[in-house]
Amino acid sequence: MTRVEGSWLTDPSTRRVCDAFSAAGARVLFVGGCVRNSLMGRPVTDVDMATDEVPERVMEIVSAAGLRAVPTGLDHGTVTVVSDGTGFEVTTFRRDEETTGRHARVAWSADLNEDAARRDFTMNALYATPDGEVLDPLGGMNDLRAGLVRFVGDADRRIAEDYLRILRFFRFYAWYGNPEGGLDADGLSACAAGTDGLAQLSRERVGAEISRLLAAADPGQAVAAMSTSGVLNAVLPGSLARFLPVLVEHERALGVEPRWLRRLAVLGQSPDWTDALRMSKADRRAFGAIGKALDAMYPPAVSGYYFGRDTALDAALIQGASLEMPLAPDLIAEIDRGASAKFPVRAADLDETGAALGEALRLLEAKWVSSDFHATKAQLLSE
Repeated sequence: MTRVEGSWLTDPSTRRVCDAFSAAGARVLFVGGCVRNSLMGRPVTDVDMATDEVPERVMEIVSAAGLRAVPTGLDHGTVTVVSDGTGFEVTTFRRDEETTGRHARVAWSADLNEDAARRDFTMNALYATPDGEVLDPLGGMNDLRAGLVRFVGDADRRIAEDYLRILRFFRFYAWYGNPEGGLDADGLSACAAGTDGLAQLSRERVGAEISRLLAAADPGQAVAAMSTSGVLNAVLPGSLARFLPVLVEHERALGVEPRWLRRLAVLGQSPDWTDALRMSKADRRAFGAIGKALDAMYPPAVSGYYFGRDTALDAALIQGASLEMPLAPDLIAEIDRGASAKFPVRAADLDETGAALGEALRLLEAKWVSSDFHATKAQLLSE
């Protein structure tokens, strides 16, 4: 018997939800990511549950136990149960009656197998009882152990139900797949065939998937497969995947944490991508800054001074990857040196006013930077 373990399973807020269903003689199971990640020894961030009780009954059960029920998605059978300030999505077993892209008409079910059959990948169709016993109606455990991201049932049908599953296929491979085993051939073929359907997706959902995919430890193989299948160009026109593996190697060599915007920028710097992915204002600024730093092509210390540590490091890593050249061992130290440098001259030190003052400061700063930040205030003012 396979079991899941973890603090999330014994947390008092979790137990209160399970106890509420148990007291009512109702069935509730953990499902999806919490089960999958626990079995892989990875952190659990969200705990989702499934039940054979209809949504209205779920609300009665949790309310009777003194918990708060929020009808966040009744049309799809989901009630958010709030226990000790933590929200748990509890969804009624379902079967699809009709699907159109991201829109589905569902019917409630009391059959676990029917609920499992409508999920995207076999590794996400894993359930666990409140005491941790794993239920595996579709053989997802074997796929999970093998690092095989496999669609439930017919891959073409699963994708036609929801074209976002194309991007999820590559994202899940980047996070959970076995690099030696490669991508599932049937799934990859179905994704290539369904590429036109990506146009139906909202930019917010595409952006969320791309950002999460590129944040994986090594998304290189997944992105390469996206490129050869035509998926990458469908969502990021003009992108080039060839330099991403080199970038990942550079990051590892320097011990630099993954950053999805850096990985995006090595694919290309098209300003249109900010809209295509519906980036936040902060991400738009950061992505634009990386492009400016790349265009400037300053030495590392100078780039660190003008653009700051993070942007300068992103640009240096991308330049090294694009040129397929090794990085200098003192790269980070040089960037940090520039980022911490302080221009010694202030406006109060000069006699000029207005536009002349600004120009004088700019020229002196340029001289100071060209001196590798060594020129003193006295030396600069003497000129």
